[in-house]
Amino acid sequence: MGGCGSAGVSAGTREEQQQNEKINQDLKKDKRELEKEFKLLLLGAGESGKSTISKQMKIIHLNGFSEKEKLEYRDIVYQNTLQSIQALITAAKEIFGYKFSKGNRSAAKAIMQSTVEDMTEELGAEIDKVWNDKSIKKTYEKAYEFQLLDSAKYYLDELHRISKSDYIPTQEDILMSRVKTTGVTEIEFKVNSSKFRVVDVGGQRSERRKWIHCFQDVTSIIFCVAISEYNQKLYEDERINRMHESLHLFSEICNSDWFPETSIILFLNKSDIFREKIKKVDLKVAFPEYDGGLNYDNATKFLIQKFKSVKSDKFQKEIYTHITTATDTKNIERVWESVKDTVDMKGYSCLLYTSDAADEED
Repeated sequence: MGGCGSAGVSAGTREEQQQNEKINQDLKKDKRELEKEFKLLLLGAGESGKSTISKQMKIIHLNGFSEKEKLEYRDIVYQNTLQSIQALITAAKEIFGYKFSKGNRSAAKAIMQSTVEDMTEELGAEIDKVWNDKSIKKTYEKAYEFQLLDSAKYYLDELHRISKSDYIPTQEDILMSRVKTTGVTEIEFKVNSSKFRVVDVGGQRSERRKWIHCFQDVTSIIFCVAISEYNQKLYEDERINRMHESLHLFSEICNSDWFPETSIILFLNKSDIFREKIKKVDLKVAFPEYDGGLNYDNATKFLIQKFKSVKSDKFQKEIYTHITTATDTKNIERVWESVKDTVDMKGYSCLLYTSDAADEED
């Protein structure tokens, strides 16, 4: 009888162990699903809009910028404004040989000697006078021939507000601001039960050697291209067309052994500027084979195919494309919903694979 009793306890223990193991495995799966983290890597050449996308994530998912953070952007806005008018004055004189009207010559000279600390309503009024000088307006029309911030017109049109002593940058001012990204910055947020970590790294050539440190455990890559820059040259090397640089860089990332199956989300960015430019400047200046004329739809379709065509057939990965305007919060909200679904699907398939592997190990 003792033997029978012992066998009964042993069988019961085995059943309990099996049940406990099943419960533990189910709990592990639930925990993985609840705590899943998606790492999105923001890549692209300098001036492509990566950092603006990162700012939009803060606005959309983390309640935007505090008053303290807004004040920290004030000097950046001043710097962007001064940098813009100084670039225009220099180009007007040195590249195009334009003459300022008599009343604006001394103002232009004073502006060239000004710094962020000098920004006052008085200086703002002087900048506004020069900004409205005919020679500066003609220079602005040729902005593609020299280096000028995309936000130049925005800030220079807002001088009456920006130069006030009690000025606090708005959300739009912050989105339009430009600071060269150096190193790696991250922003984390949760959407339902999923945690997203968006990693932004500098796009200038000197910064790209740091990218490799961010390549591990990437769920998806968001690659930004400033499609409006097809007739502009690099800051770092004025012999190189910016669009050609972006295409070359995209090819390197797309066909890298680091990302054999990593999905790539391609943001064809600055579509608002591109829409206006393509009416006047043919895409042929960058791609002689383009024959779609001064037409926005034809040009965007061509660019989508151009970028998708660089992916090698040996890689089984998807490229998802979106036409974006990074400074437009509503546009990025709509695009983000699609991106989130893409990342969720990709992440969930990886999660199932990980769970299955864990089951086999257990």
